[in-house]
Amino acid sequence: MKIAIGCDHAGFEYKEKLKEWLIQNNYEVDDAGTYTADAVDYPVYAKAVCNKVLNKEVDYGILFCGTGIGMSIAANKIKGIRAALCSDIKSAELTRQHNDANVLCMGAQIIGFVTAREITKTFLSNPFVGGKHKVRVDMLE
Repeated sequence: MKIAIGCDHAGFEYKEKLKEWLIQNNYEVDDAGTYTADAVDYPVYAKAVCNKVLNKEVDYGILFCGTGIGMSIAANKIKGIRAALCSDIKSAELTRQHNDANVLCMGAQIIGFVTAREITKTFLSNPFVGGKHKVRVDMLE
């Protein structure tokens, strides 16, 4: 499975740590930046990750900023992206199962890194269940 990952300056540390964890767990990682903790504009990195998802260069995207809110707003402006801001494991599970979310957003100033890692593991291991949920997801398009 190939994952695009991106962040702004507030999410840089978590992005780097999660990238390392993903690689150690046999995921292919496409790092869309940012590459330092210097201040940047989060919409640039949301767009970079989401374009990789839309172009099917990767299976899913993961975005970090301070709260995850800015990244989720920016990502959800892009047609075809279903970005979910998750701060707990159950939300990560259900957004994959019920919403077919293709981008995971998290806040590095909101949750601890271990929680972010567990949310990611849950997000990536849960399939979309389809059925009545597919009808609803199709309505989003």
